[in-house]
Amino acid sequence: MSTIREVAKAAHVSVATVSRVMNEKGYVSEKSRKAVLQAIKQLDYRPNRVARSLFQKRSGLIGLIVPDITNPFFPQLARAVEDMAHQHGFQVILCNTDEQFQKEREYIKSLEAMHVDGLIITTNYSNNPNYEELEVPVVALDRVLQGAIPTVTSNGYEGGKKAASFLLASGATELVVISGPSKLPTIKKRRDGFEEVAGTHLVASIESPFHFQGALDAANYLFDHYHCNGIFAASDVIAAATVQVAAERGITIPDELQVIGYDGIELGQMISPPLTTIAQPIYQMGELAAKLLIQRIEGTPIAAVHHELTVEIIERETTKRKDEEA
Repeated sequence: MSTIREVAKAAHVSVATVSRVMNEKGYVSEKSRKAVLQAIKQLDYRPNRVARSLFQKRSGLIGLIVPDITNPFFPQLARAVEDMAHQHGFQVILCNTDEQFQKEREYIKSLEAMHVDGLIITTNYSNNPNYEELEVPVVALDRVLQGAIPTVTSNGYEGGKKAASFLLASGATELVVISGPSKLPTIKKRRDGFEEVAGTHLVASIESPFHFQGALDAANYLFDHYHCNGIFAASDVIAAATVQVAAERGITIPDELQVIGYDGIELGQMISPPLTTIAQPIYQMGELAAKLLIQRIEGTPIAAVHHELTVEIIERETTKRKDEEA
């Protein structure tokens, strides 16, 4: 691989002149500029990213940390982040932590060593104070971090209320919420909103992991211990697992049991019957998180720290149509 010194030698200029041409900073005569560009092309010179970042104080890299890449929600978020970053000349490094604190910490150290310009973090460890001490800009996505770190979430509290109201209006009278880990503030809001509206119709509130196998176990536990005719699952993955277990037990949906998920991922349209869900604006969330991070990287003031986007209910076939109720 060619070096910057070889480019300078071939162009008969100094290394500093090559740097000025590459970074479009400082005066360079037109003759020298053309000579440098010709030498770069002839030698197929590709500057070392780390060395260039040290010179420019910018690497063009953004780190995106997610807890579980097998959950379809996070690839959809990542796509939006990557699209917005690419529009602004940044590349995204995706890191999957498997919900492990130690792995998350190791990724952060590695990303810092790579001189990333900023981090977007979706973490299961919202109370970790270390994020405030990072020397690069940070934005939290779908999770809330301590301090004044900019955050992009959806209105889970309103989503939980919408789910309960919809089930009650559709004739369900015995309601259950299967939430994700209660240590996550955004998930707790979904459960709290549901429980507020469900009131005396609430039969049980249980927790489930977000991964599919854990959700199957939670659904089996639910059906073993409780009777209900309306379920709100705090994610579409949990809802899909619940629908599968119900089918295995001969419980017909939506006649005997109505199910509402939360997220609005494409998986909801693929299961049978298709899933009614509280849809987050997933693409807009990822897009906004990337936009806020880029603003912070470029030193542009941010008007608001916490951004909570609205949710909407998408009615499919795991619930009864309201006009079908007597």
